[in-house]
Amino acid sequence: MTHQRDRLTRWRLVLGGDAADGIGEAASLGADDLRRDEALRQLYDGERRGGLGASAPRVARWLGDIRGYFPSSVVQVMQADAMDRLGLTQLLLEPELLEAVQPDINLVTTLVGLGRIIPERSKATARAVVRAVTDQLEERLRAETVQAVTGALNRAARTRRPRQSDIDWNRTIAANLKHYQPDHRTVIPERLVGHARRAQRVERHIILCIDQSGSMAESVVYSSVFGAVLASLRSVSTRLVVFDTQVVDLTEELDDPVEVLFGVQLGGGTDINQALAYCEGLITQPNETILVLISDLYEGGIAEEMLRRAAAITGAGATMIALLALSDSGRPSYDADHAAALAAVGVPTFACTPDQFPHLMATAIERRDIAAWAAANDIVTTHGDED
Repeated sequence: MTHQRDRLTRWRLVLGGDAADGIGEAASLGADDLRRDEALRQLYDGERRGGLGASAPRVARWLGDIRGYFPSSVVQVMQADAMDRLGLTQLLLEPELLEAVQPDINLVTTLVGLGRIIPERSKATARAVVRAVTDQLEERLRAETVQAVTGALNRAARTRRPRQSDIDWNRTIAANLKHYQPDHRTVIPERLVGHARRAQRVERHIILCIDQSGSMAESVVYSSVFGAVLASLRSVSTRLVVFDTQVVDLTEELDDPVEVLFGVQLGGGTDINQALAYCEGLITQPNETILVLISDLYEGGIAEEMLRRAAAITGAGATMIALLALSDSGRPSYDADHAAALAAVGVPTFACTPDQFPHLMATAIERRDIAAWAAANDIVTTHGDED
């Protein structure tokens, strides 16, 4: 009887559940099968062409989700069908058709999600599309990021006991105007303001640790762009680590966001604990290190160990931030229990837009209160006492 019901369930998933399938109530679907049914419906029910740009922002998530719902052999078939039904095969084989599509971040996330199965003869076109979008994003975000980060580094480097050659006289005078002596027509400085000697040394170590699951596709794109900008700054050492159930260090590709994006594999499982273990091993100067975990926190590894590791990282003096998303897509889906648990061990946890990210990094570099910064910018943070 059970075997018969399983067989009917498979047919129900194949036929789609319409009245004409003849199965009716003989095969009800459980929660997992309902998710599989929805994934199949999105691909095969109706005409799906034309969903390339802003009209299909969930395609990349779908590409990641199906890896968790079906065996790899089925996933490969569905991805190939998606290439055809979304019109991507024709688009990539006939580059002139790109003139009819405005490349945007949604198209990029779709291409990255399909990266492993894009035909070899089409990869050059796909990379050209991705490069066009990442170049636009970098042009938009570079100036603000460089200004915010370098400004924060300069402010963090100031000292009240500068050497004579390092005294910033303009700031020193401004800080001591109340001590102006009319009789002597001069300012008697009680506090000197200057800059510590920097000698082009690295002043902050930034680690971007990025979840590759399908729901994080947009965050991966923005992270690759920010990683490239940060890597161009001499006073900052930047590492880029991506993970699912495996950890991949893409730091060597940081100067080119396109190489980073085609080096990731969206979808699959998630092992945050393993990723944090790798990042913890990269930390040699905790007080100068900022670790940004970008993840929806749906942990597939050992959650308790993940939390202990996060507590150890902050306890050693490093600044750790958990971003539930780095995107413009609004409030993300995330594991609220893990978010609250991270907040309880001193890891500020919230979603962030790309336009806010440079100022978040400036706040972290100056070791200011990140929760206070978030509140001032109307960003809702997760609290450790949440249920």
